[in-house]
Amino acid sequence: MRDRYERLSAEEGSAGDRPLSVPSELSILPLRDTVLFPNSFMPLAVARESSVRLVDDAVASGKLIGVFTQRDPGVEEPTAEELYPVGVATHIHKMFKLPDGSLRLIVQGLVRLRLEEVLATRPFLRAKVVEASETLLDVDRLEIDALQRNIKSNFQQVVSLSPLLSDDLQALATNITDPAKLADFIASSLSTLSTPAKQEVLESLDVRQRMDTLNRLLIKELEVLELGSRIQSQVQSEVGKNQREYLLREQMKAIQKELGEGDDQAREIEELREKIEAAGMPEGVLKEARRELDRLSKMPVAAAEYTVARTYLDWLIALPWNRRTEETIDLAHTKAVLDADHSDLEKAKDRILEYLAVRKLNPEVKGPILCFVGPPGVGKTSLAKSIASSIGRKFVRVSLGGMRDEAEIRGHRRTYIGALPGQVVQGLRRAESKNPVFILDEIDKLGADFRGDPASALLEVLDPEQNNTFRDHYLDVPFDLSEVLFITTANVLDPVPPALRDRMEVLELPGYTEEEKLKIATEHLIAKQVANHGLTVEQVSFDPAAVRAVIRGYTREAGVRNLEREISALCRKVARRRAEGDERPVRITLELVADLLGAPKFLDEEVGQRTRAPGVAVGLAWTPTGGEVLFIEATRMQGTGSLTLTGHLGDVMKESARAALSWVRAHAGRFGIDPAFYRDAEIHLHVPSGAIPKDGPSAGVTMVVALLSELTGRPVRGDLAMTGEITLSGRVLPVGGIKEKVLAARRQGITEVALPRQNEKNVKEDLSEELRRDLTVRLVSTIDEVVEIALQPPATITGQQAGREMQETLR
Repeated sequence: MRDRYERLSAEEGSAGDRPLSVPSELSILPLRDTVLFPNSFMPLAVARESSVRLVDDAVASGKLIGVFTQRDPGVEEPTAEELYPVGVATHIHKMFKLPDGSLRLIVQGLVRLRLEEVLATRPFLRAKVVEASETLLDVDRLEIDALQRNIKSNFQQVVSLSPLLSDDLQALATNITDPAKLADFIASSLSTLSTPAKQEVLESLDVRQRMDTLNRLLIKELEVLELGSRIQSQVQSEVGKNQREYLLREQMKAIQKELGEGDDQAREIEELREKIEAAGMPEGVLKEARRELDRLSKMPVAAAEYTVARTYLDWLIALPWNRRTEETIDLAHTKAVLDADHSDLEKAKDRILEYLAVRKLNPEVKGPILCFVGPPGVGKTSLAKSIASSIGRKFVRVSLGGMRDEAEIRGHRRTYIGALPGQVVQGLRRAESKNPVFILDEIDKLGADFRGDPASALLEVLDPEQNNTFRDHYLDVPFDLSEVLFITTANVLDPVPPALRDRMEVLELPGYTEEEKLKIATEHLIAKQVANHGLTVEQVSFDPAAVRAVIRGYTREAGVRNLEREISALCRKVARRRAEGDERPVRITLELVADLLGAPKFLDEEVGQRTRAPGVAVGLAWTPTGGEVLFIEATRMQGTGSLTLTGHLGDVMKESARAALSWVRAHAGRFGIDPAFYRDAEIHLHVPSGAIPKDGPSAGVTMVVALLSELTGRPVRGDLAMTGEITLSGRVLPVGGIKEKVLAARRQGITEVALPRQNEKNVKEDLSEELRRDLTVRLVSTIDEVVEIALQPPATITGQQAGREMQETLR
């Protein structure tokens, strides 16, 4: 009710303003949570109807009123028993009426009163009162003086420590010499004193007792302020300059600690303890978690380290230490799921079924680390998903493409701000199981820089002999990864470090044949895209010839991603027609494909046209997106015995070209070539599509054939493609990517391929019956065998070459 005090002058003469006598009957104004002292001014707010009537009557008659404090501020109409027995005779100096009917008063306390008897309760309280006289014995003068000095000293310290008290109060208190008035002034000035404490001072009629009571209250208040100041200093030293915003919270925490509070933190610690005990942690991890929890319980909540420790415990609790997914190994069901989701890929499917068969017989066997290697779009990631769904395990995928920080695998140490576990631990937390199927995608795209080598960090993760005690830097406790089925994927194996490659069992997923793509599109892609575009099979259908045209003319890939995009484009065109009002069913035919998709993006080059002139041979190359047909052109011109190589060739391919030329020069006489042809000639080897980098040794035989064709004038067969590495002794060595290369040859309409004899196993295992039926495979061991089947007989020499030879003879 009171906003501020306006006090009388501290001079002794102010007592002369007091009335000489107090009537024996006064109107009584009850106060809530406020104590008025003699010789002080106070603003009051009056809102109760009875109190408003009392004030109106007193102001109209100029009478004094009695002000007494209620024992319980919640009582609306207090009786005599609900008022303190001692109050103050009061004079109303000013009254202001507010629009809501309430009043604002400025009153002056005069003398103490004792409530004797209530005479009336309506319309407001009236009671019989007597003036309460103060007593001060002369024999107590020395003690009173000592108490007065002590009180003034304590009050000055309270004012200096309290931010709520004005410094002017010290000077006012110093000028008061009357001990009774001094006690009343200080008690009324201490806004932090409780109402019962102030009432106790007011009811002390013995001045010596009043001063003792006040001195005791001042000492208690001083102790509280000193404690608050000490707490504030401690908090400031703990928090520091960068965390001053936590100051108030720290003060509250420190005060609660002094008062024995802090139940919320205790409950939180107890909940964490229960979760730790129920998490099923191994003994060593449980010991570490308990130690960290004990450390957490001794920290203040607002401390920066508290959040770090709490987050660490949350990670320990959330990990699946003993939670597993119950797997169901049904080989027939798994095979059915794999066959339904993926066409072909028989080798990969067989290896997966073999692993599951062993696990069914011996559940404790350590799982292999499988690595699916193949061009984009052949189904490496989706195959891993099918494995997880077929055996009932959770599935987790982490992309390693572009990862350069070793901490992404092992996690950051907790000393760093914002530290987190690595992707392996995060994946297990998301899976909520310690035996998921965990795919590490694009392992060949890992990088390395000053922050470490993620590939080296994976050595422990992907080693079945070590990963049962995998230790993440953040957790710093061992976690068993031996039950996780890790599967990695890559487009090529060359960038994968040998040590990491040694820990994985590589399963190659070759590109699809045209027939396989047609089957995949018919069984999977078309139905998927039709549904995705809001269509039905009754509204749109595809001719097999149309799908085959899309495969040949609009895609050049080993997988089926671009094929799916083109099918999606066709469905979009049909969906637009229907949205524009054309409700007729649409059948995608060969003619409609060109109308909807435009001109074909890829046209099969006439191999026979390119090889009609001498010096052009057809080779086969492997790329990450599948096989490609490679034309190698050779020409001879006047020069000084040099070799020019163009076509954006790599170092290995350049070395193959030099080896091919050396072999031709060493055996020139056998093919009717002047052994000294190189002395005054310049040989130029060119591989078209010069913007595309090319490298590798497999073009060696093609370069030899192209050189011999140019030097002998015998064209190369247009229906034959070849691949193989050569040696200077004339042997043809094995190469990789046989299936992809043969598929590329078939796409170009080639009917015969020459392959190294040591690749016979790849021919039998990788090439389907369909491929072997459509293509003739010639296995060769030496360059002579390749030349014999590649070069056309001399009788078919063209007129151009004959003219060239005649010019050479005349020269």
